[in-house]
Amino acid sequence: MASHRETNPYQWLTTGDEVFPAMLEAIAAAKRTIRFEFYIYANDGLGRQFRDALVNAQARGVRVQVLVDSLGSLTLPGNFWQPLVDTGGDARWFNPLLLRRFGYRDHRKMLVCDEHVAFVGGFNISAVYLGDGIKSGWCDLGLQCVGTMARELAGAFDEMFERAGFKHKRLSRLRGKAIARNVENEDCRLLLTGPGRGINPFSRSLHEDLAKARDVKIIAAYFLPTWRIRRDLARVIKRGGRVQLLLAGKSDVLLSQLAGRSLYRRLLKAGIEICEYQPQILHAKLLLIDEVVYAGSSNLDTRSLRINYELMLRLTDKHLVAQANGIFMERLKLSQKIELEVWRRTRTWWRSFKQRWAYFLLIRIDPLIVRWSRSRTPN
Repeated sequence: MASHRETNPYQWLTTGDEVFPAMLEAIAAAKRTIRFEFYIYANDGLGRQFRDALVNAQARGVRVQVLVDSLGSLTLPGNFWQPLVDTGGDARWFNPLLLRRFGYRDHRKMLVCDEHVAFVGGFNISAVYLGDGIKSGWCDLGLQCVGTMARELAGAFDEMFERAGFKHKRLSRLRGKAIARNVENEDCRLLLTGPGRGINPFSRSLHEDLAKARDVKIIAAYFLPTWRIRRDLARVIKRGGRVQLLLAGKSDVLLSQLAGRSLYRRLLKAGIEICEYQPQILHAKLLLIDEVVYAGSSNLDTRSLRINYELMLRLTDKHLVAQANGIFMERLKLSQKIELEVWRRTRTWWRSFKQRWAYFLLIRIDPLIVRWSRSRTPN
């Protein structure tokens, strides 16, 4: 009899040393199509290795489409993808940089090969992720999908690929089309989110699950949730449940870390447990709510929840949820618990000042600038 690992269409990839070889293997095996979408793509050894693999795939007759965000991949030379284009591939920059539409970004990370095997999660294409997330390399999380969900992800890529030029006023009216897709027999729901009018499908699903939750475990690289999510977490505690947050002890975005820490006192007073991951920079996104797990590109901050284009999967497979719990507990062992009294004593006025200003900039100023830029975007 085949093992669950062999028959389950989903598989966790917990380190850069796991995810990148698996992705390169899938690219090498592709026969028809490759769809490749990332926020950050670095011009380093790993980035050039992936480019060469994509060029080779196109040269053997595979249709290769590449979409990278123009801000996230700002350091990439303008002619970086020319070898792919010369062999017949199609490479596009999402939302080419203009001041009036600077804020809206494609934060998704996705590779789909032959509409059969796909990879999603928090990993970008950069050598900073190489390692085990403990001794070296950023700590992140990916998920490999095989079968029906890979086809759904291919469709999501095609929609975004067509939007790459970014006429935003038209796009904001399409917000309603960034809807949750249900794959009933695979215990998975695809949640596509973006800027504009309407309720974020990921946020809506999250609120529904938190409304009845008893056990919540969250790994978040950038944690600056809405007031409503904070209220939902506090209500879990009030009805006798438990909430554990595993946040970044080391971060690549100091402003985000400062802003998130401005909430610690209130969260701890509400009975929410907070730990900070110590060995390396934390970049993972994982939410466990009772028997449900969420994974993908979205952080729990204002930009991910209200501004960026994001991609999340909601999964209910029992084995996958159990494995996710194991991943959380392993990361927790490498984290430092934040105690309320110690936090109060060590939070000087200067540290408090910096945290409050960071919170103000990310919660108030950043969305204000984005709204201004949208109002300046021509039809």
